[in-house]
Amino acid sequence: MICFLFLSLFIASSYAQLKQNFYQKTCPNVESIVKAAVTKKFQQTFVTVPGTLRLFFHDCFVRGCDASVLLANANAEKDHPDDVSLAGDGFDTVIKAKAALDSNPSCRNQVSCADILALATRDVIALSGGPSYSVELGRRDGRISTKASVQNNLPHPDFKLDQLNSMFAKHGLSQTDMIALSGAHTLGFSHCGKFSSRIYSKSGIDPTLNRQYALQLRQMCPINVDPRIAINMDPTTPQTFDNAYFKNLQQGKGLFVSDQILFTDNRSRPTVNQFASSNTAFNQAFVAAITKLGRVGVLTGNQGEIRRDCTLAN
Repeated sequence: MICFLFLSLFIASSYAQLKQNFYQKTCPNVESIVKAAVTKKFQQTFVTVPGTLRLFFHDCFVRGCDASVLLANANAEKDHPDDVSLAGDGFDTVIKAKAALDSNPSCRNQVSCADILALATRDVIALSGGPSYSVELGRRDGRISTKASVQNNLPHPDFKLDQLNSMFAKHGLSQTDMIALSGAHTLGFSHCGKFSSRIYSKSGIDPTLNRQYALQLRQMCPINVDPRIAINMDPTTPQTFDNAYFKNLQQGKGLFVSDQILFTDNRSRPTVNQFASSNTAFNQAFVAAITKLGRVGVLTGNQGEIRRDCTLAN
């Protein structure tokens, strides 16, 4: 109990040092510079949106929000099987924003890669029709990135509710937070190999999956197809950040087991129904959840560093 209390106080003191105007004296235009770079990247390819958002989630769930997922070495996080599908456009978004900041003399080497990723995530959400929100800043970059640190620290497509709740609870996130963050699956895509067991098995189609939707998935992912073929997570509005994800769950159109379980499990269904009925309620819950996510395991003060290159440790 004493150890837990100490850990809780340590975590609280770390994110308490985060503040919205952290760079007011060193790089007062940080938000506008990052937003301009992210907008330019967004105009080039929509993959920027889900790529950046997923990158932020994977970074925060492994070693905390310290940009360690960006680091390149012989044993890096990004090379773990759970991370190899991270879109290159997400990495490039951060790199482009970093270059834009470094082109400004007063901002050069002043802003952490972890904060750039947090800002870029907010911006891609807003650019795709989602809510804008204030981002707490002051994170430092981690120096360590290992494959081993990823193992068993990211949710899998076949997770049930208890597994999801347990993994999110380790980071101080509630079931409501987990459901709200799962709503990010209203954007982006996955690959045939990630859900093939739901449409092809000895017992047939997963009974929790809408049969007509399952047959459509079979057409897009026939037997022996390349498992890397991409399929939209949201079959209705895949390029708009909205509450369609939850409406899809009500119809049995959750692509992963970990998606559909949110509706089939009686404990989480009321929240799904709430978000499906109110886009405003979903947006508010999502902002609260992603703000909490952005505090997970943060390094502040002298705990980390400000990297000159987001892909390499100094």
